[in-house]
Amino acid sequence: MKLYSTVAGEASAEQVIEKSRFITYVKPVETREEAEAFIAEIRGKHRDATHNVPAMVLGDKMQIQWASDDGEPQGTSGAPIVKMLVAAGITNVVIVVTRYFGGIKLGTGGLVRAYTSSAKLGIEAAGVCDVAQQLCLTYCLEYTHLSKVQKMAGNDFNIGDVIYTDVVQVSVNCDPEKEETVKSAINNATGGKAILKKEEKK
Repeated sequence: MKLYSTVAGEASAEQVIEKSRFITYVKPVETREEAEAFIAEIRGKHRDATHNVPAMVLGDKMQIQWASDDGEPQGTSGAPIVKMLVAAGITNVVIVVTRYFGGIKLGTGGLVRAYTSSAKLGIEAAGVCDVAQQLCLTYCLEYTHLSKVQKMAGNDFNIGDVIYTDVVQVSVNCDPEKEETVKSAINNATGGKAILKKEEKK
């Protein structure tokens, strides 16, 4: 079950609009503290920039939405980035768009377009991925059954950690709605000998 979408990793992108240089930095984050540390890092890196415009959206329900225009006319830079992220359904992300002014004023509409398009370039560079709830089933198997279970992986479940002791402990990850299908398949493959030690949602 999909919980939310976020960016796949850290990235940056750059474009020049009317001689102004826009550099976008994007990072997936879990907390406001992480986001604020990233913003401080970029501001430190580009102390000489005309503006460092930050925006963040956090929480599986986008509970935290925050941005600053950092000296640009109110509502022309940070807020449109947050609006774009919310419209795209992307959360747990922080973006900083650094601008070096090139001497040509863009006007309010031009600024909104410039910051939004810069943020989009950063998101495209980072890539978007879905975060889904997973069910993790931990089984104890006999060694003879391991290859059977491994051959079944792929469609309804995938295999995580495998720990070899006197028996084999295998973590099986699946969508919560596939729980009964997966349990039944493993039961059949092992002749009912697989022992379910633990199940948890991640």
